[in-house]
Amino acid sequence: MERSDGGEKRPFTGTEEAPADLVKRATTAALRAVAGRADLMVNYASGTPALRGNQVRLPLPPRQLHLDDLARLRGAADAVALRLRFHDEAVHNKRMPHGQGAKDIYNALAQARVEAIGARLMRGVATNLAAALEGRYRSEGYDAVTRRDQVPLSEAIRLIARERFANQPVPASARQAVDLWRPHVDAKAGRKLAALKEVLADQEQFTRGLREVIAALDVEAMDEEPPEEQTDDERQDAQGANTGPEERSTSSETSSSSAEGGGDAALGEAESLGAQDGEQQGGEAMQMPGHGSEEAGGPSRHRPGQAGDRPEPHERPYTPYTSAFDQVVEAADLCDPDELQRLRHQLDQQLMHLQGVVSRLANRLQRRLMAKQTRAWDFDLEEGLLDSGRLARVVTNPLHSLSFKQEKDTDFRDTVVTLLIDNSGSMRGRPITVAAVSADILARTLERCGVKVEVLGFTTRAWKGGQSREKWVADGKPANPGRLNDLRHIVYKAADMPWRRARKSLGLMLREGILKENIDGEALLWAHTRLLARPEQRRILMVISDGAPVDDSTLSVNQGSYLERHLREVIGWIEGASPIELVAIGIGHDVARYYRRAVTIMDAEELGGTMLKQLTALFEEESPAERRRAV
Repeated sequence: MERSDGGEKRPFTGTEEAPADLVKRATTAALRAVAGRADLMVNYASGTPALRGNQVRLPLPPRQLHLDDLARLRGAADAVALRLRFHDEAVHNKRMPHGQGAKDIYNALAQARVEAIGARLMRGVATNLAAALEGRYRSEGYDAVTRRDQVPLSEAIRLIARERFANQPVPASARQAVDLWRPHVDAKAGRKLAALKEVLADQEQFTRGLREVIAALDVEAMDEEPPEEQTDDERQDAQGANTGPEERSTSSETSSSSAEGGGDAALGEAESLGAQDGEQQGGEAMQMPGHGSEEAGGPSRHRPGQAGDRPEPHERPYTPYTSAFDQVVEAADLCDPDELQRLRHQLDQQLMHLQGVVSRLANRLQRRLMAKQTRAWDFDLEEGLLDSGRLARVVTNPLHSLSFKQEKDTDFRDTVVTLLIDNSGSMRGRPITVAAVSADILARTLERCGVKVEVLGFTTRAWKGGQSREKWVADGKPANPGRLNDLRHIVYKAADMPWRRARKSLGLMLREGILKENIDGEALLWAHTRLLARPEQRRILMVISDGAPVDDSTLSVNQGSYLERHLREVIGWIEGASPIELVAIGIGHDVARYYRRAVTIMDAEELGGTMLKQLTALFEEESPAERRRAV
């Protein structure tokens, strides 16, 4: 094989640097240069970008690198670098407000500050951030927003601040969304926001002015913050009283990475940097914005397992404040037919890159299933195929008649599989793409084998609680309100619907604007209830998620373990008392601490193969019904 460089051909030795490695090396060098820190250790792994001391973690470039992936990676690296270079975490934490809405705005404007400074100094950085912003907001459907409540205030004010601080226009795809908030922001805090531009270089003055902006916007819970003269320990204790116990040891910014304002700083996100995974102990560990606005703030933020083991004292049983605004919706009803066709085309393009390996595994599964379906026989019949295994008894005793056998269908065909896919913000990007591709291939494969497949998704209708929270506020904010957000449960493919009719709907998973918060416990109950109503004897529920349940609206007014404790209760009940078989796949997070039968993968590219392997293992086992019949 020969390789051509600049018109001159030379042998390809196989030692040349792979494109992904070249991207990593260049990105690492750029990050160190922008941050002014040659000592930074940069690693690449799945999950959100993170920073701990001089250790930086950036998203792992996919094997098939596209321009949008490159823009997001560059932007993520620039966001980390600017945070390192121009941000003092101690100064930031000193005036951190306590109300969740106030935190979101505080963190959004803090990130807007460092990005504005960087954009002023380095044109390339400004270009990277602008390109990533435009791509992100367009993919999330911001250009189709028609109501102000569809856009987080922190998101809008972050873009307005970017416009004023760095003279950077609002991305075209978000102009309509921002304009819905602009009159409110200008009327309430326009002058104070403009004044922040004059003190960008002085973070101490900036945070003082930032608090004035928040006060002018009349954001809730401003009176719950500790006085500025408190010691760090007192401030940490005060914050712990307002959050769940599992969060008290983290940086004061952990809970502030809101789902609506947190996420990829490179993609326009502005949030505090919360603790991540095992780094949650100690304020030094910080989670950087990841791939998607929803990512760091809650949709699948990792929380310590101990938090959900037992209820906190005086904590009420899990209950929604209201279910009046919850929604179970067909995927096709969430966007117009033309957009659905475009999304399906986008999914088909991704299938071209991933179909090879997954299709081979799917074919292997199909062969096993078809063999299993034709392996059963009825013996000692009067007609059929001669049973050669029983000829010996005829030879030894001529009084025995010949025995015949016939192949029979097994109960294996009487099977239904539900794929319940986490549609939270941290699934944004490669994970949700691979999940959609895998669900598509698996639905086709199992359908050919006579196994029905249902594909479901779960998220919320809004950031920050939506109409549920509005009702709670109107009711006077009663204490311990329970679940405080509007659920959105999506049916991508019903079990009885043929794949060919559902194929367009599966593409909706790539419409990233639907990815918001995740309330796993109720989603499991919903999927479980649908399966219980099915007539099949064997029912399998496979959950695909990338972390713990998190909804900032709910957790801001309940105990910090509220959602996680409910998830554990639901899982325990299904695994212990239900005829439905439950299996979970965690992407980048260990879900074995929740599910008895679980596997964790670190790269979304492994998802398709892992799904097929788990199902193959289940099909090789007896179902609970079969085990009970045997007893």
